Amino acid sequence: MRPLVLGLIFLFGFAAAQTCAGLPQLNVTTPAGYCVGVAAQELRFPRGVLPMPNGEIWVAEMRTWNPNRGSLMRLRKQGSRYVGQRMMEGLDRPNGIALGPDSKIYVGEVGRIFRFDPDRPQNREYVIRDLPGQGRHPLTQMVFLPDGNLLVNVGSASDNCEADKGKPTCAEARTNGLVRLYRFENGRPTGWTVFARGLRNSMALAVHSSGTVLQGENSRDAINAADPRLSDEQFPADELNVLRRGADYGWPYCYNDGITAPEFPRHDCAQSQNPAVLLPAHVAPLGMTYLWGNAELGRDWLVVGYHGYRAGGQRLIGFQVDAQGVPTGNKLELIKNWRLPGNKLGAPVDVKQGPDGKIYLTDDRNGMLLVFSKR
Repeated sequence: MRPLVLGLIFLFGFAAAQTCAGLPQLNVTTPAGYCVGVAAQELRFPRGVLPMPNGEIWVAEMRTWNPNRGSLMRLRKQGSRYVGQRMMEGLDRPNGIALGPDSKIYVGEVGRIFRFDPDRPQNREYVIRDLPGQGRHPLTQMVFLPDGNLLVNVGSASDNCEADKGKPTCAEARTNGLVRLYRFENGRPTGWTVFARGLRNSMALAVHSSGTVLQGENSRDAINAADPRLSDEQFPADELNVLRRGADYGWPYCYNDGITAPEFPRHDCAQSQNPAVLLPAHVAPLGMTYLWGNAELGRDWLVVGYHGYRAGGQRLIGFQVDAQGVPTGNKLELIKNWRLPGNKLGAPVDVKQGPDGKIYLTDDRNGMLLVFSKR
């Protein structure tokens, strides 16, 4: 395929005649001493991002919600510009992308996950094919554990199990709204178990060096349709959850700190795990990462992207964490006032630290790959 030259031109929304890390600078607000550079633009609905040890950046382009239109882009920096090449086409709504312990790249499509050697991308191998992949939240997100096993999101097919409103239990919650644990032996998956339940849509997953697993919960919509006394602008909160094996986090029965959902008023929420952090409603955390090693922002931070289009969204937020990776409550807005000309809102999706210590993130609404960096 013909290489594409990306991230070269100053367009509206970039700070005129200013650069960040040698790239055109995005006109947003950051803490003093930091900035955001545009590494690539005109990408096709970019979702997952993976900075590689050799400096390459791989991006999963979902392109559209229609099946089998997605692609996988490899970007290489040449001087002050990135040159990109689409290495795969015809993928089914690719979203999550991760580097495995076998040094292969894993990509999540709807219902399945494949892997490939980055030096031989033409040889892809499907290792998981049994994900439900249906309904409202079909996209695949994943994260590897230190032991080489894999956690995979299985999003809910409905909003809040409306079909079972008033019933004692939600049938869908047996198969969806959970995180699966896939065990690997000799580099191959040998089966799965349910790691944690009651999680409507785990599009943001991160593992701390201590082993702590954190999940970003995209909570339900339209709670006011179920109970007009409740404000959809305020409830429910999106969440950060510390995932523990075998625990239940409440969906669709409970929200916030153990409040019973209108559809299931007789449910006892006392057995559900409460969130570690309540986020503003509808900020939609779609990606997050722990910082490590030579991070330019410093270590002991969790970085979360708020994809939501409402007032609390369009941000990149840093949360300080303790030695176990649990947020302490101290936070810092890394990117705000993220609004391009034409009233185009910023929309961060995946967030990853690169080997250079910078933070790489995708913006699917505006087709960009961005770099949060020191000036």
